[in-house]
Amino acid sequence: MNLFTNARTKLTIYYLAIIMAISMFFSLIIYHGATYELTRIERMQRLRRPGISFLIDPEIITETKSRVFLTLMSLNAIILAASGISGYFLAGKTLNPISEMMDDQKDFVSNASHELRTPLTSLKSEIEVALRNSGLSLVDTKKLLRSNLEEVNRMTNLSNYLLKLNRYQEGSFSIEFKDVDLAQIVKKAVGKRKVKLVLEKTIVFGNENSLFELTSILLDNAFKYSKDEKSIEVKVANINKTKILEVTDRGIGILESDLSHIFDRFFRSDKARNKDGFGLGLSIAKQIAQMHDASIKVFSKPGIGSTFKVIFS
Repeated sequence: MNLFTNARTKLTIYYLAIIMAISMFFSLIIYHGATYELTRIERMQRLRRPGISFLIDPEIITETKSRVFLTLMSLNAIILAASGISGYFLAGKTLNPISEMMDDQKDFVSNASHELRTPLTSLKSEIEVALRNSGLSLVDTKKLLRSNLEEVNRMTNLSNYLLKLNRYQEGSFSIEFKDVDLAQIVKKAVGKRKVKLVLEKTIVFGNENSLFELTSILLDNAFKYSKDEKSIEVKVANINKTKILEVTDRGIGILESDLSHIFDRFFRSDKARNKDGFGLGLSIAKQIAQMHDASIKVFSKPGIGSTFKVIFS
């Protein structure tokens, strides 16, 4: 029995115990009230008609009490069965988000471990080979150190990405929100790179640094998968009171089957695996968008290009 099933069973039992305790409590009250009333009727008959046969046969009163008892027990059995089914269903509903979070955490740990294992394995192999080489020259040593530094930088970048993603997901830091011009943020993010800009002054309520990071991620993604940066277009506009940031490239595009996964942590399509990166940038971008009550959508066709659109409400 796996952890989820075990927890679901225990939670169902707890539900049943609580419901049955309440049901039995009220059943006892009902039974006591009903039998008390029958006993009172029997007693009143004795007092009012001494020496005369009872209007209600005592056996009937005893039988009625038994029927009340059996009826209440039957109702409790029905309640037990219905509660068991409902409790099991509700327990599954209650635990499902936790189960999904645990599965997500397992995938996260597995993917992070895999990403860290690659540079660590490379470092270990290069160092072991160098230690076995007694005639290692100064030039070779520097070359080895440069290679090691690249792997260390890769691990540092990965840890920085993970920390950023965790901070945005948990909201574990306070940031200042104010009115900022999205067009100016785009200009700053683009810098001297030659892209087509279609910018309209657009004021949004947000954090300048976070929006700069969001824009940079979308731009870096476009540059990574485009052959010519001049084919990239960045648009900022107000359309029917909706503020939009749009980044379009003429790159390799994204398969339709991959579109639903591109914002998942560590997800990289088969075509993207030969590019640098960890598959975390778009996850961070989505978290930043959500932090600003914005949605981020993607439209793409393989071989034609992709458009990422951030919509601020």
